Amino acid sequence: MRRAQFRAAATCAGSRRQPCSLFPSWSTSAVSDWDADDSRQVMELLVENFRSHNPFRRAIPDRFRSVAVVSVAVLAVAATTSGLSSATQGEGAANPAPEPGVVQMALSTERQQAAPQAPAEQAAAPKAPAEKSLEHDFQYQPNAYYCGPASTRIALSAQGHTPGQDNLARQLGTTFAGTNSSQDIVRVLNKVIGEDVYRVREIPGGAATPAQMDRLQADVVDAVSNGRAVVANIAGGATDNAGFWRSFPGGHYVTIVGYSDEGRQVQVADPSGVGPATYWISTIGMANWIASRGYSY
Repeated sequence: MRRAQFRAAATCAGSRRQPCSLFPSWSTSAVSDWDADDSRQVMELLVENFRSHNPFRRAIPDRFRSVAVVSVAVLAVAATTSGLSSATQGEGAANPAPEPGVVQMALSTERQQAAPQAPAEQAAAPKAPAEKSLEHDFQYQPNAYYCGPASTRIALSAQGHTPGQDNLARQLGTTFAGTNSSQDIVRVLNKVIGEDVYRVREIPGGAATPAQMDRLQADVVDAVSNGRAVVANIAGGATDNAGFWRSFPGGHYVTIVGYSDEGRQVQVADPSGVGPATYWISTIGMANWIASRGYSY
């Protein structure tokens, strides 16, 4: 049938300088109509090529090369797992028939190679700005134990929410002893906003580690650049960039409303009434101020 054409292609004297062109009228649809006898002839032709040490890439036209590659791969697997070695022991040895579906698999591979590539991954998110400050509605705390409600309100105002401090105090469970923890702050922030966006991160121990300082910097940049102020639960004393010393031995809440120098400096809104209402402090100093407590970001 087509064996003479296959053999002529395999023994074609042409090389890269004189490519074989014995099948100009064959198309992919014609190849897809091969029957089992055609498949067997392809396999026999490949085995004969290997016996004669004739590189198949010169014997088979380029447009059938993907079929040949898959067929050779099937032969290699079969030779490893079964008795294909009998096909190379003597000239008269019978060649095994190809497995059903070999040609279909080869054609499928050829179609996959021709298929368009998947779209590239989406571009990375834009880099956060080197500095940013959030607009907010500042209020001082009206008494010594409302720092939690006042700081929570400042954070909410950056997103357009301005509930009363008494309302927030009830939701936070604030008492004369103050607001219990950052967990309460996060719960109320998410409730008022209506989204589960705020999280708590703790800095255990008496001092922050370098990794915790870096984490605070990254969290502040991420939160503020996305419009969220950070509420920090602090304890002890710290000096701001202007040299003003503040000390809260029993604990205190403040709101981080901005950052600069890619987060190495943070802008604090402090409702205590001790010193200026807003000030700047290094992220390292802020991390150590938060140590043993946590922050809502």
